[in-house]
Amino acid sequence: MTVNDIGVIFLFKVRRMPIHSGVVGHGERILLQFWDTSGQERFRSLTTAFFRDAMGFLLLFDLTNEQSFLNIRNWLTQLQTHSYCENPDIVLCGNKADLEEQRRVSDERAREISEKYGLPYFETSAATGQNVSKAVECLLDLVMTRMEKCVDKSHMPWGGVRNGRLSKAEMGETKNEGGCAC
Repeated sequence: MTVNDIGVIFLFKVRRMPIHSGVVGHGERILLQFWDTSGQERFRSLTTAFFRDAMGFLLLFDLTNEQSFLNIRNWLTQLQTHSYCENPDIVLCGNKADLEEQRRVSDERAREISEKYGLPYFETSAATGQNVSKAVECLLDLVMTRMEKCVDKSHMPWGGVRNGRLSKAEMGETKNEGGCAC
């Protein structure tokens, strides 16, 4: 864990994991970097700088905190505005699933919002590890599938990228596509 000069705590973890999916790099090991930007409103302008280079996001909310759940829409807007492409890969996670007696957000409400935005959803627990690997593997599958599509686009005269952002057309996306590839 590192603390920067203005007091924001970022958890930074590097993990190497094998790719088990049928997409690019099957059988290879890749390097994943996890940045926990702590989600605090007062540091949002600083955290958006990290979004530009990220290829995917685990968007977590606290199942025991209603306001955390309500902030999902705001975070989705921030991710879409500041990420490297118009429609970034995002997996929604309701964290603290181990604290059932303190739960404030029902499974039904969480699934409704995940369906509304076309996001895969997992209930996780950082304390017990419940579904954490599944959520990461789902995100990895989404990112690797996107990379596979980009490889085909790299033969375009502009390399598939304009102004550092990929358009939906360049990514082979249409308005009706979405959902989890895992």
